[in-house]
Order: sequence, then structure tokens, then C-alpha cells
Amino acid sequence: MPSILGANSSSGYELPNSLRLSKDSATYVYKDFDDTGTLNTKGTFSWWNKIYQSSGDMYMMSVRNDSNPEEHIHIRYQNPMLQGQFYKSSSQYAQIITTNVFRDFSAWYHFVLKMDSTDGTANNRIKLFVNGTEVSYATRSMPDQNQDFIISKVATHQFGNHYSGTGSHFDGGIADVHFIDGLALAPTAFAETDDNDQWVPIAYTGAYGDHGYRLEFRQTGTSQNAAGIGADTSGNGNHFAVNSLAALDVVADTPTNNFANLVPVNNISLSEGNTKVVTTRQGYWDAVHSSIGVTSGKWYFEVKASLSDDTFRVAAGVAGDPEQFTILFNGLGATGDPLSTLSATYPFYGKGVWLEHWYNADHDDSTTAAAQSSGDILQFALDMDNYKLWVGVNGQFKASNNNDVSYSDIAAGNNATVTISSAAYTNKTFFPSIWIRDDQDADDNVAEINFGNPSNSISSGNSDFAGIGNFEYVPPSGFFAICTKNLAQYG
Repeated sequence: MPSILGANSSSGYELPNSLRLSKDSATYVYKDFDDTGTLNTKGTFSWWNKIYQSSGDMYMMSVRNDSNPEEHIHIRYQNPMLQGQFYKSSSQYAQIITTNVFRDFSAWYHFVLKMDSTDGTANNRIKLFVNGTEVSYATRSMPDQNQDFIISKVATHQFGNHYSGTGSHFDGGIADVHFIDGLALAPTAFAETDDNDQWVPIAYTGAYGDHGYRLEFRQTGTSQNAAGIGADTSGNGNHFAVNSLAALDVVADTPTNNFANLVPVNNISLSEGNTKVVTTRQGYWDAVHSSIGVTSGKWYFEVKASLSDDTFRVAAGVAGDPEQFTILFNGLGATGDPLSTLSATYPFYGKGVWLEHWYNADHDDSTTAAAQSSGDILQFALDMDNYKLWVGVNGQFKASNNNDVSYSDIAAGNNATVTISSAAYTNKTFFPSIWIRDDQDADDNVAEINFGNPSNSISSGNSDFAGIGNFEYVPPSGFFAICTKNLAQYG
């Protein structure tokens, strides 16, 4: 099943927001319907998910009532496949399990659950589509004709939570949620294939029915109303409540503008949309890199490291061979200074929080640069047209000799912190990357990378040169957040 990296055009229909759900934080949205709606034999759910983690059991959506007889339906991610189950009175009357696998943690998937028990052909009564194509089924049992589905009864609709109300939460992004009460619709009602052969959202223009809703996550309030995160914009006023969610969980990473995040690897725990890093073992270096790399253009990102003890070490920057980079550390378990381990074969350029120097495969300026402190924001401005990197701390960029660099210097291409050697960049795509090591408490220290959709609170708020993203400090003129919309125009 192909995944959708994101829009590669800056024009057309746009989704401005998504909601970041966290399995560990038990975040989800829900709506308790206390009346009956339009129709229980026909309905359509449409939503977009970006899966952050592999997990044995994560519920994407569910509908449940606790009356007699108890009923529920759900679609859940079971690493790496999907399962849908349909129950009444504790008896399963339908089930689907896909043969399709979903292992891309950097892309958006579009899901459509089409339900019509009135159809005379049994296999047409429940269909699951991903990115416009019906899935392949390892298991498929269909309901009897005219089976009630619970979807428009007195029931609770949830996204990101187990049907019983607790546990098995979803870890991922969710965007552009629709429920159509009383109509069984094809995926083309909600998305289409664009000129670049990408499956992209379109505006739904049909009816919703009495229990229908649309969740766009345009608001940031936590109340169950039109100003809340779960506001229904269909016109029905079927607003959703939120559990453990805050304004920071509404982000700009969407199916029409996919932001970079970090790729899950062994020995690294990722959360908050795969932007927050915690090492899970002591005494070793581990490494993680971004989902999107760059070969041209000018790019900006930030990293915040929070230290609880002096044995914690973080290094951030850009790597020119991320697969070998992560294998080198996560596979071999490097214990010494990684600077001595790397070479132009595995180029890395960046800044260590614990080190008293800028560093890369060719340069060590330990005599002049200052060490960093917990909570500092490291800034990275990468010019892949001229192979230069400027590194800053808390709003001030530095040259290789540790002299201050002005924003006008960066715009003019002067006084780079590091100039990447031709041996390092030839035939290389560079990826933002993080090293992390803790010799004392492996789960007490974190590094948070901000590609423009931060996991940490931003005190000021600054967008890039194109007006995209949310950063602590102003990106230099002409530098951009790493996202698909910017890549299409400036990469």
C-alpha cells in the first residue's frame, strides 16, 4: 500500500492543521451521542493518519454503546497491519484483517471505512480503503443483510482510544475527520489523485446526516464547543471533547504539508510526533535521523536539550549518510567520543551540548567555543547550495572561530560555522540528526527537535521566510522549515 509523503504543490486545497496524539499520554477525542441519528445501516468514516510508532495494538477509531445489548465497532493498527471488528452482545458479526502493512512513519495515510449492510452482495457491505484503494484482506467476514451498525445510535464515537474507554491509545497524527451518517461513499468524495499522481484531500461537499461531523482541528481550546480542539465544522454542532490534549497538540504537519520528523530506531524512544528523543540505555551513544533529507536549498531547524545530570550528552546537526550513521551507533554501541569515530565516510556536522567546541569530521575548535547549558536552543541554518552550515545558540550564530555572526552575514553566505568539504557532500543527501548518550539515568534527559511543529512550548513564535512553521528564534532570511511544501518550491 503506497504511502503519501505529502503535497508537493503549494497550490490547491489545503489542510492547515492536524492533531498530534500520544499513546503514552493517553490523548484522544470523543463524542457521546444521546439520541438516534439518521441511519444505522449506512455510513462512512474518512480520516487521515500519520503513524508515529510500531505497536501491538493502537485504536484509530471506535464506536461503542453500553446499553443492552452492548455493541461496538473499531479499526485498530496491529503492527504492521489493520484490523476491524464489529460486535453485538459480545458476539462478533463481522471482521476484516488486512494483508497490507503500514510501516512508513513519515507519511500520511487516508482511511475510508464504507458501510452499507443493505447491499445485496455480502462483500460490499464493509469496505476499507487506504489512499483510494481497497485493502487486501487476510480475513474477511461480512454482516448479514440489513445489519444495524450502531453508528447512528446512542453511542460514543472516539478517535485514538480503545472502544471500552481506556487503553491501547493511538500514537500518531490525525487530520480531516469526517463521519457521514446515512450515506455509503467512495474515497473520491474526500480525496483525489493529483497531477503528480499523489492522493490528496479535496473538499467534501455532500450532506452529513444527523450524527455526522467534520473535525478539522482548527481551534486550540479544550472545551467541548466551537472554540475547542474537537470543534465540529460540518454545521451540525457535534463537537468532540478532548482527553489530555492541549493547544500544543494542534500542529501544522498535515497531508497537504508534511513536516519532517525523526525515524524510529532501536535504543531510542520517540514521542510527541517523533520529535522528542529519549535514550533507553545507559553508557552508549545512540543516533536518530530525520525522515526527510535535502540535497539543495536552504533549511532551518532547532534542537532543545534538557539535562538533569552532568552525564547526559547530546549532539545535533546534519548527517550525510544516515543509514550508516545510525547503524554505526545503534548497532555497534559506540562508547567513546563519536568525533573520533566518524570520518568523511559518515559525515556529521553540528554542535554538542556537552562539548566545548563546534565539531565535524574535519574541524575541532575546542579552544574558543563555549559549552552549552540545559534548556539552550541550538539553531541550524544549512545551505545545501553552497555546502555551508551556521550553528547558533539562543539567537546568536557563531563563525568557526566562535566570533558572532549576523543574520546579514548568513544571508550573504559569509562566516559559516562549518564549510562542508567536497569529499563529504559528493552524492550525499543530508539529514538533520541527533546523537544521545546518558551514563546515569537513561530516561531522565531529552532532546526535542523542531522542524516547525514543536513539541516544546515556544515563548516567542517565529515562522520561516515563507511564513511556515513555529520556531523559538527567527530563521535567517531565505532559510526554510523542512516540509513538503517548501521542498517543492525551494528544494
